[in-house]
Amino acid sequence: MHRPCAVIPVYNHEHPLPQVVAALRDAGLPCVLVDDASGPACAAVIDELARQPDCFLLRLAANQGKGGAVMAGLREAARLGFSHALQVDADGQHDLSDVERFLARSQEQPQALICGYPQYDASVPKGRLYARYLTHVWVWINSLSLSIRDAMCGFRVYPLAATVALLDSTRLGRRMDFDPEILVRLAWRNQPMHWLPTKVHYPLDGLSHFRLLHDNALISKMHAKLFFGMLLRAPLILWRRWRG
Repeated sequence: MHRPCAVIPVYNHEHPLPQVVAALRDAGLPCVLVDDASGPACAAVIDELARQPDCFLLRLAANQGKGGAVMAGLREAARLGFSHALQVDADGQHDLSDVERFLARSQEQPQALICGYPQYDASVPKGRLYARYLTHVWVWINSLSLSIRDAMCGFRVYPLAATVALLDSTRLGRRMDFDPEILVRLAWRNQPMHWLPTKVHYPLDGLSHFRLLHDNALISKMHAKLFFGMLLRAPLILWRRWRG
């Protein structure tokens, strides 16, 4: 069965959100909107969008952070009977002309996690671009593999059965540390992954909730936790890969 939807975590992105939802619905994709305790203006926009066919709303009473909102959305998508979920940012960074290409690959390989690796234009903030390379190195170390091409891009099609099983058995980071951590932990479980290039654009008037010091500290803590977890699991990880 391949019944996909989009999961969109939303926190005060009332301006780009309608265009994101329209592009996804034009691609024939139902949308699960996760309102991560947005302000009244954004909540009103979300309510209006949720009245459209094939748009579902999950409203969180307190702000959970990007990772917490995505995890809640993935669980809600599984509860609604979807088999796969495309994670999409609400700020318009992702190239939604790639949706059909990602879904086609997911349909060809339904057990696989389909991940985007970003092709940046000149709009990318240089500080965030350089910091990604450090994360890449730690992800390669902690996953005992060079196969994860990019751990920070959130444009992914998750197979929900395997993903929700991980969420139900492991406590993952709930903010900007979520995207790299879930890839490493799925890699430990020998989860198949396929990589597709996708353009990423940072709008000049875009709203980013990335907090440079706080989120980098969270990501560093996450890498340290994964490193010691990898040391404990290394024999099992390597045995699974040898068997696979």
